[in-house]
Amino acid sequence: MSFRQFNFPESPLQVIKHPLLTQKNITLTVKRDDLLHPHIAGNKWRKLKYNLIAMQQQKKAAFLTFSGPFSNHLYAVSMACKLFNLQGHVIIRGPHLDELNPTIRMARACGLNLHAVDRATYRLRNQPDYLHELLTQFPQCHLIPEGGSNQHAMLGLEELAQSLPTSDYVMCATGSGGTLAGLINASPVTTKVIGIAVLKQAEYLVNDIMQLAPKATNTSNWQLMCDFHDGGYGKFSPALWQFCQQMRKECLLPLEPIYTGKLFYALWQLLEQDFFKPGSHITAIHTGGLQGLDGLRYRGLITY
Repeated sequence: MSFRQFNFPESPLQVIKHPLLTQKNITLTVKRDDLLHPHIAGNKWRKLKYNLIAMQQQKKAAFLTFSGPFSNHLYAVSMACKLFNLQGHVIIRGPHLDELNPTIRMARACGLNLHAVDRATYRLRNQPDYLHELLTQFPQCHLIPEGGSNQHAMLGLEELAQSLPTSDYVMCATGSGGTLAGLINASPVTTKVIGIAVLKQAEYLVNDIMQLAPKATNTSNWQLMCDFHDGGYGKFSPALWQFCQQMRKECLLPLEPIYTGKLFYALWQLLEQDFFKPGSHITAIHTGGLQGLDGLRYRGLITY
């Protein structure tokens, strides 16, 4: 199969109706990339697509990547292996794997090869010497970084940017910075691109974003907001989770509190602060990740 010939239908747009938007005279469109594919959705597919094309072009037999045990990235690469009949290896932050974890169970069912390491070893995942050692051990593998953000991923994320309606603002949740970088690369200079960091002390991501997106170094039409992490990566307040449930009920917009929930919770706070000019059109990217709700329920962190 040629991955270049395999394209999912473009994900839909949803216009959100809410009294606060009416009061502030703001149009909010959501790019529902969570609906891009039933199993490989959101920014994880956008990043993965051209990595798989590169793997094929390099005539590699498999890929090697890195992941936490509940990661959306792990779920996406698992489903890609199943869908495309691929071989994949994942270095998993361990040292021990909970085989009842729903994401691990999915990975096993899809035939992914999981290699658990201790946390000290996992922290080496971006170190050249460690990567060289791994590629010596797995010479048949195409290397994909944790989360999937690299130059191959930028091609898929630029496709996302090109699929969006003309907007005054484009907003996304930001973990590794890859999605934000791709949007900066391909958005018109008249659009302000805003990333909502989902982890604490995320200012360091600015350098990562500039490395991935050359355009980011000489344009001022983007911003990384670092004050809406709601406690840090993987953490969230009862108020945030309540907001996610309200958005699902009132706006028919399903959210999870790790990524997209923080994006929309921040957006609502910015609306209340009159951050956006009246009459503005905002497009917010739903980057998927809803499978993470299963992991949160499994750990007893949410109920509904």
